[in-house]
Amino acid sequence: MKAAVLYEPGTPLVIEEVQLDPPKAGEVKVRVAANGACHSDLHVMTGDMRMPMPIVLGHEAAGIVAEVGPGVTSVREGDHVVLSFSPVCGTCYYCTQGRPQLCERKPPQPGVLLDGTTRLHKNGQPIYHFAFTAAFAEETVVPESCVIKIREDIPLDRACLVGCGVMTGVGAAINTAQVRPGSSVAVIGCGGVGLNVVQGAALAGARRIIAIDLLDAKLELAKVFGATDTINPTRDEPWQAVRDLTEGRGVDYAFEVISTPKTIELAFKMTAPGGVCTIVGVSPEKARISLNPNVFVGMEKTLKGSYYGSARPRLDMPRLLDLYMQGRLKIDELVSRTVPLEQVNEAYALLQKGEVARSVIKFF
Repeated sequence: MKAAVLYEPGTPLVIEEVQLDPPKAGEVKVRVAANGACHSDLHVMTGDMRMPMPIVLGHEAAGIVAEVGPGVTSVREGDHVVLSFSPVCGTCYYCTQGRPQLCERKPPQPGVLLDGTTRLHKNGQPIYHFAFTAAFAEETVVPESCVIKIREDIPLDRACLVGCGVMTGVGAAINTAQVRPGSSVAVIGCGGVGLNVVQGAALAGARRIIAIDLLDAKLELAKVFGATDTINPTRDEPWQAVRDLTEGRGVDYAFEVISTPKTIELAFKMTAPGGVCTIVGVSPEKARISLNPNVFVGMEKTLKGSYYGSARPRLDMPRLLDLYMQGRLKIDELVSRTVPLEQVNEAYALLQKGEVARSVIKFF
């Protein structure tokens, strides 16, 4: 089958033929229909996130079940599915506490499936799987818990975005931070995930949603997703602008979706006393932040992280797609362009330039 393979950080993805083994017990083979070009893959491409090489990236995907391994009961051949990049065991401490995104079952190293091996090969050499999904390929084999059955009337080139960007952003606002109706919110970074944080805050009933980004085009799009106010730091000092909009207090909820030390510290600074600051994006491994611990005590601020929007994939993803089909969740507006696999490198070049919310790699 055809796949996009990364051999070294800083080099283009190579489109080539690779071999895919059949699914083992508890695994599912999926024919990939569409895949979003997400910034997490870009972190691996640039070397900010270290992964074994060669590797097939792609983790924001939807498709159709092609084959199931022994013991698989939740899906069958022909089912339409969204892929989750967070496998769950269902029995560990965190799974039984209703926090499956923190499942304790992990493989011995990154880039492999749960048994510690790969299903991808080329000329006898193993090729690694990014995020258990390796979805920049015509087909992929994933753990059963990473396959979420969905309605068959949902376009797969829209459903795929729930696999990461929509779930991560909306979930950060609703599940992780638990934004309250009537509250104030600031979102730093209005790419694909940040727009969905804005959307999640709007769904939660926030009264004021302040979008912050360096690009005016992204700020205009943030208004479509529910932003009531926008700030471009190239023109206005963001902390002062937020103070002006919140009676000098800061916001009840701040979200940082770029993940640089500077913007994380800024998000925490603009969080009001008693408020919650949530880090959503993935930072480079060597990044560090500096905060005065007295602020936590004296102002009772909370700083927390959100992994995958604190998702319960089997529950939350079908719910979000129901909202989309009801016209209450915006997904169409996220798709800036649709391209074939052969143009995946171009899609990431545009992502780096900030010219797209999401490019969708479409297989069929």
